[in-house]
Amino acid sequence: MIDIKTIASGSTGNCYRISDGETIIMIEAGISFREIREAFDFRLSQVSCCLCSHEHGDHSKAIKDVMKAGIDCYMSLGTARALKLSGHRLKTVESKELFTVGTFKILPFNTQHDCAEPYGYLLQSKNGKKLIFITDSFYCRYCFSGVNYYMVECNYSKEILEENIKSGIVPETIRNRIVKSHFELENVKEFFRANDLSKCDEIHLIHMSGNNADPESFKIEIQKLTGRPVYI
Repeated sequence: MIDIKTIASGSTGNCYRISDGETIIMIEAGISFREIREAFDFRLSQVSCCLCSHEHGDHSKAIKDVMKAGIDCYMSLGTARALKLSGHRLKTVESKELFTVGTFKILPFNTQHDCAEPYGYLLQSKNGKKLIFITDSFYCRYCFSGVNYYMVECNYSKEILEENIKSGIVPETIRNRIVKSHFELENVKEFFRANDLSKCDEIHLIHMSGNNADPESFKIEIQKLTGRPVYI
């Protein structure tokens, strides 16, 4: 199995711990380094690498400190350049080119966001279990088979967003930015309809908006659609 721990998720910061019992991987470093150290029980030497999806601060805030702590950080060249990173702990990888970290084979792939070169990641442990990670993308052009664990952004619903704009909670000027950079509930549903869920064990809905999402109803809707356990 693959153990998933959400340390932080959302616009204020993102960080996740992934482990197959042998290799520990951090995905995103979008919170303070102090918080990361505490979340990993001050045992960062046990972390094999950090995967970074893109350069926005809520995903990369502590990436330089993570590298200084001796952890290899993998990302696209575009993300590395946007963050002005260098050094031997920086590992730039190409989309759809497989690489290995410990007991995991990892396949990066392009996502759709308003940044330099964002990635999602498909991880496969040596026990055959697969995990998909997609965040900050308004759609996914790929379909996947045999995935056991889904970590997928479900950022907002159009209905809630429009209600918040009408009531003045959300400025109308940022509507297009949200729509063209984040995964909306109905699009998430279409993603799951398009993918083979026959081996799916768990679905984790991540990076929900603080204003434009209803976590409990999103969980119920995705559980009803997929018939799989959903975590938020």
